[in-house]
Amino acid sequence: TGEPVVGLQAKKRKVRDAEHTVFSVKRLLGRGFEDVKAAAGQLPYRLLAAEGVARIEVNGRTYTAVEISAMILREVKAGAEHALGVPVTKAVVTVPAYFNDSQRQATRAAGRLAGLDVLRIVNEPTAASLAYGLDRKKQGLIAVYDLGGGTFDLSILKLHDGIFEVLATHGD
Repeated sequence: TGEPVVGLQAKKRKVRDAEHTVFSVKRLLGRGFEDVKAAAGQLPYRLLAAEGVARIEVNGRTYTAVEISAMILREVKAGAEHALGVPVTKAVVTVPAYFNDSQRQATRAAGRLAGLDVLRIVNEPTAASLAYGLDRKKQGLIAVYDLGGGTFDLSILKLHDGIFEVLATHGD
Protein backbone atom coordinates (compact mmCIF):
# COMPACT_ATOMS: atom_id res chain seq x y z
CA THR A 1 0.00 0.00 0.00
CA GLY A 2 1.40 3.39 -0.98
CA GLU A 3 4.98 4.21 -1.84
CA PRO A 4 7.80 1.77 -1.17
CA VAL A 5 9.59 2.01 2.16
CA VAL A 6 13.23 1.09 2.76
CA GLY A 7 15.36 0.33 5.79
CA LEU A 8 14.01 -0.06 9.31
CA GLN A 9 10.42 0.60 8.21
CA ALA A 10 10.65 -2.22 5.68
CA LYS A 11 12.29 -4.54 8.21
CA LYS A 12 9.40 -3.98 10.63
CA ARG A 13 6.88 -4.51 7.84
CA LYS A 14 8.45 -7.85 6.87
CA VAL A 15 7.01 -9.50 9.99
CA ARG A 16 3.42 -8.62 9.19
CA ASP A 17 3.56 -8.37 5.39
CA ALA A 18 6.35 -10.60 4.06
CA GLU A 19 4.60 -11.02 0.70
CA HIS A 20 5.11 -7.32 -0.01
CA THR A 21 8.56 -6.94 1.53
CA VAL A 22 11.60 -7.43 -0.71
CA PHE A 23 14.83 -8.77 0.75
CA SER A 24 17.87 -10.63 -0.60
CA VAL A 25 17.57 -8.64 -3.82
CA LYS A 26 21.35 -8.70 -4.23
CA ARG A 27 21.02 -12.35 -5.25
CA LEU A 28 18.81 -11.30 -8.19
CA LEU A 29 21.04 -8.50 -9.51
CA GLY A 30 22.34 -8.97 -13.04
CA ARG A 31 20.74 -12.38 -13.47
CA GLY A 32 18.03 -13.44 -15.88
CA PHE A 33 14.71 -14.93 -14.79
CA GLU A 34 15.80 -18.44 -15.75
CA ASP A 35 18.79 -18.09 -13.40
CA VAL A 36 16.65 -17.14 -10.41
CA LYS A 37 13.36 -18.95 -10.95
CA ALA A 38 14.40 -21.77 -8.59
CA ALA A 39 14.70 -19.17 -5.81
CA ALA A 40 11.20 -17.86 -6.54
CA GLY A 41 9.63 -20.69 -4.53
CA GLN A 42 11.67 -19.75 -1.47
CA LEU A 43 10.74 -16.07 -1.48
CA PRO A 44 7.46 -14.77 -0.05
CA TYR A 45 7.24 -12.02 -2.69
CA ARG A 46 6.39 -12.70 -6.30
CA LEU A 47 8.94 -12.92 -9.14
CA LEU A 48 7.72 -12.53 -12.70
CA ALA A 49 9.48 -12.90 -16.04
CA ALA A 50 9.46 -9.91 -18.39
CA GLU A 51 11.65 -10.17 -21.50
CA GLY A 52 13.93 -12.62 -19.70
CA VAL A 53 14.43 -10.30 -16.72
CA ALA A 54 13.17 -11.13 -13.24
CA ARG A 55 10.73 -8.52 -12.03
CA ILE A 56 9.53 -8.26 -8.45
CA GLU A 57 5.83 -7.61 -7.89
CA VAL A 58 4.93 -5.52 -4.87
CA ASN A 59 1.49 -4.01 -4.30
CA GLY A 60 0.52 -4.34 -7.96
CA ARG A 61 3.70 -2.68 -9.27
CA THR A 62 6.74 -4.42 -10.68
CA TYR A 63 10.37 -3.52 -10.15
CA THR A 64 13.70 -4.85 -11.36
CA ALA A 65 16.41 -5.85 -8.90
CA VAL A 66 18.35 -2.78 -10.07
CA GLU A 67 15.42 -0.49 -9.17
CA ILE A 68 15.02 -2.04 -5.71
CA SER A 69 18.78 -1.84 -5.14
CA ALA A 70 18.71 1.83 -6.17
CA MET A 71 16.03 2.50 -3.53
CA ILE A 72 18.28 0.95 -0.90
CA LEU A 73 21.32 2.92 -2.07
CA ARG A 74 19.26 6.15 -2.05
CA GLU A 75 18.38 5.45 1.59
CA VAL A 76 22.04 4.81 2.46
CA LYS A 77 23.05 7.95 0.55
CA ALA A 78 20.47 10.04 2.45
CA GLY A 79 21.70 8.65 5.77
CA ALA A 80 25.30 9.46 4.90
CA GLU A 81 24.35 12.99 3.80
CA HIS A 82 22.45 13.53 7.03
CA ALA A 83 25.37 12.28 9.14
CA LEU A 84 28.03 14.16 7.19
CA GLY A 85 26.07 17.34 6.52
CA VAL A 86 27.23 17.47 2.89
CA PRO A 87 25.94 16.02 -0.39
CA VAL A 88 27.23 12.56 -1.30
CA THR A 89 27.71 12.05 -5.03
CA LYS A 90 30.43 9.41 -5.30
CA ALA A 91 30.74 5.92 -3.87
CA VAL A 92 32.81 2.78 -3.77
CA VAL A 93 30.51 -0.23 -3.58
CA THR A 94 31.42 -3.69 -2.35
CA VAL A 95 30.07 -6.89 -3.91
CA PRO A 96 30.58 -10.60 -3.26
CA ALA A 97 33.77 -11.92 -4.84
CA TYR A 98 31.72 -14.39 -6.91
CA PHE A 99 29.76 -11.60 -8.68
CA ASN A 100 30.21 -11.83 -12.45
CA ASP A 101 30.48 -8.88 -14.82
CA SER A 102 26.71 -8.70 -15.38
CA GLN A 103 26.08 -8.53 -11.63
CA ARG A 104 28.77 -5.87 -11.21
CA GLN A 105 27.29 -3.79 -14.04
CA ALA A 106 23.82 -4.10 -12.47
CA THR A 107 25.30 -2.85 -9.19
CA ARG A 108 26.84 0.11 -11.01
CA ALA A 109 23.46 0.83 -12.71
CA ALA A 110 21.71 0.80 -9.32
CA GLY A 111 24.25 3.32 -8.06
CA ARG A 112 23.58 5.60 -11.03
CA LEU A 113 19.80 5.36 -10.45
CA ALA A 114 20.44 6.34 -6.83
CA GLY A 115 22.30 9.45 -7.94
CA LEU A 116 25.78 8.12 -7.26
CA ASP A 117 28.88 8.06 -9.38
CA VAL A 118 30.21 4.58 -8.57
CA LEU A 119 33.95 5.07 -8.72
CA ARG A 120 34.83 1.46 -8.08
CA ILE A 121 33.34 -1.95 -7.40
CA VAL A 122 35.43 -3.80 -4.79
CA ASN A 123 35.18 -7.45 -3.80
CA GLU A 124 33.91 -7.78 -0.22
CA PRO A 125 36.86 -9.90 0.95
CA THR A 126 39.27 -7.33 -0.48
CA ALA A 127 37.39 -4.54 1.30
CA ALA A 128 37.56 -6.49 4.56
CA SER A 129 41.30 -6.99 4.12
CA LEU A 130 41.82 -3.28 3.42
CA ALA A 131 39.74 -2.31 6.46
CA TYR A 132 41.84 -4.61 8.62
CA GLY A 133 45.01 -2.98 7.30
CA LEU A 134 46.39 -5.98 5.47
CA ASP A 135 47.29 -3.76 2.53
CA ARG A 136 50.29 -2.59 4.59
CA LYS A 137 51.85 -6.00 4.14
CA LYS A 138 54.02 -6.49 1.08
CA GLN A 139 52.86 -9.97 0.14
CA GLY A 140 51.16 -13.07 1.43
CA LEU A 141 48.13 -15.33 1.29
CA ILE A 142 45.05 -14.21 3.20
CA ALA A 143 41.94 -16.20 4.17
CA VAL A 144 38.83 -14.06 4.64
CA TYR A 145 35.76 -15.58 6.28
CA ASP A 146 32.42 -13.87 5.58
CA LEU A 147 29.60 -14.86 7.93
CA GLY A 148 26.93 -12.48 6.63
CA GLY A 149 23.78 -12.44 4.56
CA GLY A 150 22.72 -16.00 5.23
CA THR A 151 25.85 -17.60 3.80
CA PHE A 152 29.25 -18.66 5.06
CA ASP A 153 31.87 -17.67 2.50
CA LEU A 154 35.60 -18.14 2.40
CA SER A 155 37.89 -16.29 0.01
CA ILE A 156 41.60 -16.82 -0.49
CA LEU A 157 43.43 -13.67 -1.55
CA LYS A 158 46.98 -13.23 -2.70
CA LEU A 159 48.69 -9.96 -1.86
CA HIS A 160 51.64 -9.04 -4.02
CA ASP A 161 53.12 -5.53 -4.09
CA GLY A 162 49.96 -4.01 -2.60
CA ILE A 163 47.59 -5.64 -5.13
CA PHE A 164 44.93 -8.09 -3.95
CA GLU A 165 44.03 -10.97 -6.24
CA VAL A 166 41.11 -13.25 -5.37
CA LEU A 167 42.46 -16.77 -5.96
CA ALA A 168 39.35 -18.66 -4.84
CA THR A 169 36.02 -18.01 -3.23
CA HIS A 170 33.23 -20.33 -2.21
CA GLY A 171 30.28 -20.30 0.10
CA ASP A 172 27.35 -22.22 1.44
